[in-house]
Amino acid sequence: MIHETMVNQSNVVEFVLLGFPGVTGKFQIAVSLSFFVIYNIALFSNGIALILIIHQAHLHQPMYIIVANLALSDLIFDTLTLPKIIAKYWFGDGSLSFLTCFFQMFFVHNLGSLDSLTIMMMAIDRFVAICRPLHYSSIITNKVVMVICFIFWLIASLIGLAIAIMGALLPYCGPNKIKNCFCAFSSVVGLSCVDPLPTRHIAFTIGLITHLLPLSFIIFSYIFIIKKIRKMAHVENWHKVFYTCTTHWIVIFLYFVPRLSVYTYNQFQVTFDADVTVLLICIYTFVPHFTSPIIYCLRTKEIKENVKKILKKTISVNGKMRDCNILT
Repeated sequence: MIHETMVNQSNVVEFVLLGFPGVTGKFQIAVSLSFFVIYNIALFSNGIALILIIHQAHLHQPMYIIVANLALSDLIFDTLTLPKIIAKYWFGDGSLSFLTCFFQMFFVHNLGSLDSLTIMMMAIDRFVAICRPLHYSSIITNKVVMVICFIFWLIASLIGLAIAIMGALLPYCGPNKIKNCFCAFSSVVGLSCVDPLPTRHIAFTIGLITHLLPLSFIIFSYIFIIKKIRKMAHVENWHKVFYTCTTHWIVIFLYFVPRLSVYTYNQFQVTFDADVTVLLICIYTFVPHFTSPIIYCLRTKEIKENVKKILKKTISVNGKMRDCNILT
């Protein structure tokens, strides 16, 4: 029924991604290479984090389960978006069919919402670990975290589905060029041949709840964490705790501030340079995807030790194989 409605209302059969619409010539090479590098770093860092957490039994702890969920979400997001925009710049293949665009939109808003909820869960985990250390093991257990993560995936999927359906049910009968690197709601509904303002209002409300509510919990938790750290000033490793929290704030800032800025001026239809808007979207979308696993996971002591062990084993095996080849 939904498919028939979309076909009946819309003349557009495909959308075309423009990426950065104002960037031309030699700068397109720099943009495409940047996307390629970002994708590979995100793929490598999130992949390593996932593999280590899954295969190392002693890493089956609440914090690493949360990190694994974030890494999986970011891997799926990047794999569904970045190859297409890279193909657009390298091969001129920036077109997406009507249904494929809204399929991508579902995952964009689904996984974007999931990241917001997961980062909130990380902040709560840190709050309990620092402010209630004696009760941590009884409050934050593997089972509790896995149940919460499952609920978050379900909630995020419903949010993504709602937004994708709202966008798909609008009629599209003219322009089909999307000033973005992927099919995001705000970029696509602006191409509708009816006034999308009522739909924008609903999506904006959903977006505010999805991101402001977790951000409120995050700010609330870190206020108490900072107070606790100040009281820990006499403890030897207080500066280490503060440094860890500071690096977490970098990810939180990059994820929430540019996102809420773009949501706000899109809602109020403030005229802004298209390339700047796309840049902000890329900052809050892709930059946290390759910094998060490094900050939350790969720089921790347990992970570093595991990586060193794996590298030593790899070097040792390669050395033995080389010696065997020489002897033969």
